[in-house]
Amino acid sequence: MKNILSLLLVTLLFSSCKLTDNPSVEEAEEVANAPKDTIAVSDKDENGCLASAGYVWSKVNKECVKGFSGIQLNPANLEANEDETKSAYVLFSEDVNQAEVFLPNDANSIILTRKSEGSPWIYQDWQLIPWKGYVLKKGEEIKFSGDAEIGHKVLGSDTEQ
Repeated sequence: MKNILSLLLVTLLFSSCKLTDNPSVEEAEEVANAPKDTIAVSDKDENGCLASAGYVWSKVNKECVKGFSGIQLNPANLEANEDETKSAYVLFSEDVNQAEVFLPNDANSIILTRKSEGSPWIYQDWQLIPWKGYVLKKGEEIKFSGDAEIGHKVLGSDTEQ
């Protein structure tokens, strides 16, 4: 009789421990529906550029580049512009016969091509003219202009950032 009671007690202990290890259906649903601490977001574009870090695909250079890299051209109506998001940026191909222009508030860049050294880069009604740096025109209207130095400039300073 002692042996039977001991066996019954041991069986009850093991089976009761087994029940506490498994969560109930309600508990499992609560865990599944609970908000997550982190959200997995893939903000890479179709070329693998990490948009949240400011990278965009350069069609001319066939690589991810910083959006605010290249030659900065300020809006013609805001020559003292310090807001990088209002500027256009120009990257050149290795042979300098193509210029890729990243316009503000435009997801796609435009590719301008020149026929010979010293002539402007042209695409449809856009022209990039090398004059006291660069001037970007659409039709006859000057849209952007700037010196030929790469990167963001701090106005009133002689250093680049």
